[in-house]
Amino acid sequence: MLTQENQAGKIYELAGDDSYTLAEFSAEIARQSGKPVEYKNLSEADFKQALIGAGLPEGFASLLADSDAGAAKGGLFDDSHTLSKLIGRPTTPYTKVIAATLATR
Repeated sequence: MLTQENQAGKIYELAGDDSYTLAEFSAEIARQSGKPVEYKNLSEADFKQALIGAGLPEGFASLLADSDAGAAKGGLFDDSHTLSKLIGRPTTPYTKVIAATLATR
């Protein structure tokens, strides 16, 4: 991409081919690991306070909480398959990423 002409100003959304919610992601970890995994959907304010309680600076906690709230509303969703087109193959499904990660433990 960087060596091609006419790339100035172009934006590429790089997302995996499959989408999932954090609840689905947590459920898949639980299924594959055989261990309970609880996903707790916090409000933006509660998430911010939890991050501050974990030691993050307030400004950074606000940024992360705002980003998380936007993602929960679909702000990261992209079904263009741009990444798989660029790499010339399908992206790795999140279920396989979880399996590979658990296999290293």
